[in-house]
Amino acid sequence: MTEIYLIRHGKTEWNAAGRFQGKLDSPLTGTGVEQAKLCGERLSALGIRFDTLIASPLGRTRQTVSIVANCGRFPDTQYDDRLAEVSVGSWDGLTHIDIDARWPGRLDGSTSFDWFFRSPDGESYEAAFERAKEWLGDTEGCVVAVSHGLIGRILRGAYLGLPKSEALCLPVPQDVVWRLAKGRMEAISVA
Repeated sequence: MTEIYLIRHGKTEWNAAGRFQGKLDSPLTGTGVEQAKLCGERLSALGIRFDTLIASPLGRTRQTVSIVANCGRFPDTQYDDRLAEVSVGSWDGLTHIDIDARWPGRLDGSTSFDWFFRSPDGESYEAAFERAKEWLGDTEGCVVAVSHGLIGRILRGAYLGLPKSEALCLPVPQDVVWRLAKGRMEAISVA
């Protein structure tokens, strides 16, 4: 049986500034470090023997998984590109204001969740969904996965069989561990 404990990286400087990171990076804030520590402590307190600790290779998840790993007995960290955040191409690192200024009207009619896929050179939802589905299909045992907000939504949506509109509306707090097991999702608060 596969059991996944999925967490989002801790809050970063760009999260705080309203910048969309995509494949770019910024370091965790003090709050982000605390969130990562709380996730690690909560996972450790579950008393589970995890088979795998895996993360996106991006800097903010590397920083988060390092903090998590220091909170208990976890396997050595592995990295998988399929857990990396969705790239919004030339919009990586920008704010909504920046995007509107450089691509006037491009965000017109978008929602707070589907705008990511309007970038002229970003990753499509379909491509992100396929890599999420592939990762889920390759995952076995009891796994802790450290990933990102948007791809985390897509992973959970793929796991639950949700349509795109529902998957993109899933919450992405940075102080929750998402347990995916037996076709269900459970939020485990760390606060």
